[in-house]
Amino acid sequence: MSHIVVAGGAGFLGSHLCDYLIARGDSVVCVDDLSTGTRDNVAHLMDLEQFALVVTDVSEKVDLGSGDKVDAVCNLASPASPPAYLERPLQTMAVGSEGTRRLLELARDHEARFLMASTSEVYGDPEVHPQVESYRGNVDPTGPRSVYDEAKRFSETLTMAVHRTYGVDVCIARIFNTYGPRLTPGDGRVVSNFIAQALRGEPLTVYGDGSQTRSLCYVDDEIAGLIALLDSSLIGPVNIGNPDERSVLELANLILELSGSDAPITFEPLPTDDPTRRCPDITLAKNELGWWPKVDLRDGIVRTIDYLAPLVGDA
Repeated sequence: MSHIVVAGGAGFLGSHLCDYLIARGDSVVCVDDLSTGTRDNVAHLMDLEQFALVVTDVSEKVDLGSGDKVDAVCNLASPASPPAYLERPLQTMAVGSEGTRRLLELARDHEARFLMASTSEVYGDPEVHPQVESYRGNVDPTGPRSVYDEAKRFSETLTMAVHRTYGVDVCIARIFNTYGPRLTPGDGRVVSNFIAQALRGEPLTVYGDGSQTRSLCYVDDEIAGLIALLDSSLIGPVNIGNPDERSVLELANLILELSGSDAPITFEPLPTDDPTRRCPDITLAKNELGWWPKVDLRDGIVRTIDYLAPLVGDA
């Protein structure tokens, strides 16, 4: 059994990571300020002896409340959807900088492995396709989305600086668009927005002409990739995502079909710095981790609709 700290563990991805770790026999301390994560996401774990929730902002302090040995620190602490980080620009930058530093210090103090959950947003609006880990990106450092993009880029830099300076055992995952249960209806992510609109019979909002692409990874596959990286000796960065590339308009029509909705599609201007193409090259993950996504998009969308339907109905 390992003792693992999951920062951002009450969020969408973090709570699924907590589930997986608990299921395999690890003990988990979930650290979250609950600004975008929720107690509901981890409510089913609260009575377990091997799980603890510590409510704190890691950009201000990391106090686990015990002196137990920590074997791994997983940093998923950050707003992730565009509306969430655009509403919290300074907090997003603080958790990406000071929060990452404090969590790295925790890993250093305990000689623990440190997993940095970065993002495909470090590639910006890419000029290389599909995106390989060696691509340095096309990011606007002063645009509205830069508060998230640059916070994650800085987190990667800080992670590697601490590794090179102090020898801390680190790894970096670049997460591509992920979907599945525990998404919040209409939270600004493309899948949850479309599903919520379709179930309510509202027009599905497509930005631009819908030709921009996304590559969507079901949450179970994403977590399996993160665990494979955590359990390895690989540093990375490593793309963890699904290379099944679809246009946004194609995705909207698929969700209409699978939800049985007859809602119309409307078109709005493309937001500033919105990436036109997004698709991971996962050769490194396949070769070094033996990982690749297995859940078909149609199957994953059906599962996500089934989860969101009662929530949309209660809204």
